[in-house]
Amino acid sequence: MSLWRLDWPTSGGRRIARAQLKTSASDFFVEEVLEPAGSLAGDVSGEVSGNGEHLCLKLEKTGDNTEFVGRELSRLANCRSFDVGFCGLKDRHAVTRQWFSLYRPGREAEDAGLIHEVSSRWPVLSAFRDARKLRRGDHSGNRFVIVLRDVSGDRQAIEDALQRLATLGAPNYFGPQRFGRDGANLDRALHIDPSALNRRSRSGKKGRGGKKRAGSEGAKNVLYFSAARSWLFNEVLAARVEDGSWAEASATGPLWGDGGTTASGPQETLERTIVARTPGLAELFSVTRMKPERRSLAARPEDLVWQWQADNCLALAFFLSPGQYATTILNDIFELEDMSLGRHNEQQG
Repeated sequence: MSLWRLDWPTSGGRRIARAQLKTSASDFFVEEVLEPAGSLAGDVSGEVSGNGEHLCLKLEKTGDNTEFVGRELSRLANCRSFDVGFCGLKDRHAVTRQWFSLYRPGREAEDAGLIHEVSSRWPVLSAFRDARKLRRGDHSGNRFVIVLRDVSGDRQAIEDALQRLATLGAPNYFGPQRFGRDGANLDRALHIDPSALNRRSRSGKKGRGGKKRAGSEGAKNVLYFSAARSWLFNEVLAARVEDGSWAEASATGPLWGDGGTTASGPQETLERTIVARTPGLAELFSVTRMKPERRSLAARPEDLVWQWQADNCLALAFFLSPGQYATTILNDIFELEDMSLGRHNEQQG
């Protein structure tokens, strides 16, 4: 049994309904919104618009995760994997429309041929050239259309909870998948040598000469380190949910770093007290150069609408800013059964 808390309090005190998520990939649709790319993007049937060394492509994919598509684009475009950019990771078990950038200076004449080749793998919905590589968080957000099936619970209570969600939002927790099965990523974080992260950062700037094995281990350490940071944020947020202060205007919580937190006064005391409960994780940050940051305590869906397609089938559409997760806000209301996991995923490969 996990020693880590991986289920945190909801805004309403308890989840009021149950539902199945991702019964099929088409039940979970997400489209990345990239601005100002929308005004630049050209129809791929004609000439690619814009100027710059990076070719940006909007793809539709089903059943492939972002990093796999990035590696395949690197191969098709004959460029380094580092030269492929994207704004964020998207669900594998979903229909997703996502932007990628490919570093192809002076190869504009080859764009049409490459787009045709990529289209044989994934539909290319739009394309443009730009001077900048796409990086995490460059998009303005994501639009979702999600169908929940086998919904059980009082319909009026669900309607009221959805109305509250549209008004107040939901606690902006990091999802449990970030922490690994039974918190395994947190267990591994306790065994990280924090100084190794600094060495990796310094060598990474040179860009050459690092052994592949060391780089792979370093990437895993960063994953575990990120899990520790996210878990500490969730613990602080849980305390704010319990005291009712999470939905205050502009309320934020800590992404722990060197020096801990940038909060002051009673908020600093609360955050340091909570983090001190897990000294093993807190110690990770004492010798790193990672600056403390802040993250909103509330995830607020914009333009939230919903429709009952049947007595037990509910469709929802909404927009979320970068760094906010659709499953997080749904988990505030529903006990979700992800049908893409476990035995439901055996035929997905």
